[in-house]
Amino acid sequence: MARGKATSLLHILLLLGSLALLSSLVSVKGESPYKFYTWTVTYGIISPLGVPQQVILINGQFPGPKLEVVTNDNIILNLINKLDQPFLLTWNGIKQRKNSWQDGVLGTNCPIPPNSNFTYKFQTKDQIGTYNYFPSTAFHKAAGGFGAINVYARPRIPIPYPLPVSDFTLLIGDWFKTNHKTLQQRLDSGEVLPFPDGMLINGQTQTTFTGDQGKTYMLRISNVGLSSSFNFRIQGHTMKVVEVEGSHVIQNDYDSLDIHVGQSLSVLVTLDQPPKDYYIVASTRFVRRKLSVTGLLRYSNSRVSASGAPPPPPPGELIWSMRQARTFRWNLTANAARPNPQGSFHYGKITPTKSFVFSNSAPLINGKQRYAVNGVSYVNSETPVKLADHFNIAGVFSTNAIQSVPSNSRVTVATSVVQASLHDFLEIVFQNNEKSVQSWHLDGYDFWVVGFGSGQWTPAKRRLYNLADALTRHTTQVYPNAWTTILVSLDNQGMWNMRSAKWDRQYLGQQFYLKVWDPVKSLSNEYNPPDNLFRCGKAIGRHL
Repeated sequence: MARGKATSLLHILLLLGSLALLSSLVSVKGESPYKFYTWTVTYGIISPLGVPQQVILINGQFPGPKLEVVTNDNIILNLINKLDQPFLLTWNGIKQRKNSWQDGVLGTNCPIPPNSNFTYKFQTKDQIGTYNYFPSTAFHKAAGGFGAINVYARPRIPIPYPLPVSDFTLLIGDWFKTNHKTLQQRLDSGEVLPFPDGMLINGQTQTTFTGDQGKTYMLRISNVGLSSSFNFRIQGHTMKVVEVEGSHVIQNDYDSLDIHVGQSLSVLVTLDQPPKDYYIVASTRFVRRKLSVTGLLRYSNSRVSASGAPPPPPPGELIWSMRQARTFRWNLTANAARPNPQGSFHYGKITPTKSFVFSNSAPLINGKQRYAVNGVSYVNSETPVKLADHFNIAGVFSTNAIQSVPSNSRVTVATSVVQASLHDFLEIVFQNNEKSVQSWHLDGYDFWVVGFGSGQWTPAKRRLYNLADALTRHTTQVYPNAWTTILVSLDNQGMWNMRSAKWDRQYLGQQFYLKVWDPVKSLSNEYNPPDNLFRCGKAIGRHL
């Protein structure tokens, strides 16, 4: 009898042990994968426009390495700074859920000193799509240091289009022959940014993409330039837009596409023409002096060079471009990174809790060119505003400098923070009374672009809003002498940079920080600062 009890007890213990092992295996299997990288940032000499110049390389590459990851991957990236200046990378469009500590801008992070390193730790939480990274410090972006971030859907999550054979990444932007330090000194002295010297595709003036006849490929296109919008087109081929900055969109075919500074999108192109080489063209928009760069789409069985004139840009600019922008609409029945349909969130039925009108301007302050938002030109503090807020350091930033609507008061400079509460639902109008296209970006979020219009925004313009199927994205254009309205659901606590994506305007003050805050401290709302957090300015010596 005792032996039987002992045997039963042994069976129970073995069963419990097996369950514990199974539980641990499920736990390990259920955690999202970790991907580890080590990147070294150096200078190098190359000739993108035919003239030798100093550029920023990452692991010896220009552009930098591609980050090719999957939804929910955990990224552990050790960045080693071998430049002669402090340096940061920011991850354009990656939301950094509950984790603005990893955003890599001067309001959230102390820059990495020369000959030092910092390990970024972040997750592509609930995201898919085409993004990019670039330097956020000084005027380093003018020297390179940028690269692609391609976030693929998890295998079990369906996508609303046939899987392409492969993808091509196209990082397109304007480029300057002038050294980045010289450009920065020019801005610091009060001058404006000069006109670019040319354009590049993937760091080159001539790039070839090769595919098989009859096959369909995805082109992941990003505008990584400093200041220029461009129009993109492929000779003899249409492009089906399927994704814009993490949103699956209604799939329309286009002969050409306007892409503004900081924006990204993905298109499908089927090689359904006679086998030969075809021109790829990107040319600047909304400027008097036109620049362009040409590449080739080559059929693998081609024996014929590209011929004829490269495809011209579309007729007109403002009206044509605004009409095209309105055709980008959310695919309500498709999922994005998660299995539930995008349209299950009925943003158009939510009443905004706060409304803002942000007007950009180009004032002279003490005889020097600056850029401002509602009459306030942003200046960086030696202490990042995120650290000042976390450590309760007074006197670093102002929460009442920027008003909710423009005024005619004197232009000032300030380290400006706009406060909002977690779970607020914001209506934000970008008013552009200047003659150039603006491009606005918000870190930590995407937002619904619900309206474009010419002239001055008034409350009566709300009747023009698309409250049914506006797409979400992280960067929107604002046309000359026009307005754009976005709606934002503040579900991501932290300190988030809202800025001009046109880098000279950002550098000279067209930005601020949005503090999304809840009085109850909880890890379910925001992560603690990382153990490797750099402290600088007034935060030196502060303990986590």
